[in-house]
Amino acid sequence: MSPMGFTVLFAILYISNQYALASEQQDIEMKKLSAASGCNLCHALEHRKYGKDELLPIAPAWEDVAKKYKGQKYAVERLVRIVLQGSGSSDRHWSGKARGVAMLPNAVEISEPNAEKLVRWILSLDKTANR
Repeated sequence: MSPMGFTVLFAILYISNQYALASEQQDIEMKKLSAASGCNLCHALEHRKYGKDELLPIAPAWEDVAKKYKGQKYAVERLVRIVLQGSGSSDRHWSGKARGVAMLPNAVEISEPNAEKLVRWILSLDKTANR
């Protein structure tokens, strides 16, 4: 391989490594934010299958949220509003996947800018995008 080829290869590897580190750091920060804001009391990060005798989780896993809202134009705005204001008890779009009836308002627990950061991160968790 030519010296220029090695330089290009090194640059690609370096950039990939930096991106992975930044992504890992963001994961750590968002997990801390979600824990501090009480999100983990109801939500799990990853989807798992439940047996017929097991109780469903209180709220959907964030991977499920990411999958459901993938590609929706106003997903960030809608989810930030739901995080801050809560959802109505008639909003049962998680029926069969979560046992909670509604999401409570969280404007006291998390600021709007932090809610938006968290929602954007959650929406990035759709693992089907990498398949």
